[in-house]
Amino acid sequence: MSRTRVKICGITRAEDAAAAIRAGADALGFVFYAKSPRSVSAAHAADIMAGLPVFVSKVGLFVNADAEEVRQVLAVCELDLLQFHGDETPAYCASFAKPYMKAIRMRDGVDVAEAMQAYASASAILLDSYKPGVPGGTGESFDWVRFPTNSERPLVLAGGLRPDNAGAAIASCKPYALDVSGGVESAPGIKCAHAMTRFIEAVSQADRRED
Repeated sequence: MSRTRVKICGITRAEDAAAAIRAGADALGFVFYAKSPRSVSAAHAADIMAGLPVFVSKVGLFVNADAEEVRQVLAVCELDLLQFHGDETPAYCASFAKPYMKAIRMRDGVDVAEAMQAYASASAILLDSYKPGVPGGTGESFDWVRFPTNSERPLVLAGGLRPDNAGAAIASCKPYALDVSGGVESAPGIKCAHAMTRFIEAVSQADRRED
């Protein structure tokens, strides 16, 4: 059975990380962007990561960060993947000798194929909703018709995902992974264990239907 991976982003508490893992999350995201309500310090994130199982991927999210800031986080946190959500260039993204995922905000006129070609060094491409002045976590979805369904590269779907639309997202887009944050929260930065479980159960059910 093909399996859609799930990343729970915006982890700020150890208990939420544990609940996400119990629910079956493949990856946890930590936001190193001070303007986000889900922002964490490198030291706090490292404390949470210290209690994680070895096969759960740890992802660090950055938005137009100074390169030295990224290196300082990497010196403290053992991240498996970097996620860039701003206007970072391909050269910048590739400069940290770490696998990275580049977020493409789906504003009108964005050529996804062109963006994927520009970031050929990316391990994955994330397609997220566009909202002026908001680099992510909008809580809104974009038109899934724009999501390429025949890509050989890992494509991750984000934006407005919730337990009640995760199955439809998989049926429509057939992504490599879903990236959810606000859709499984009781408040910004506070995850709901029940919602995370429902989300991942919905993903598993959708995967079985796809097979």
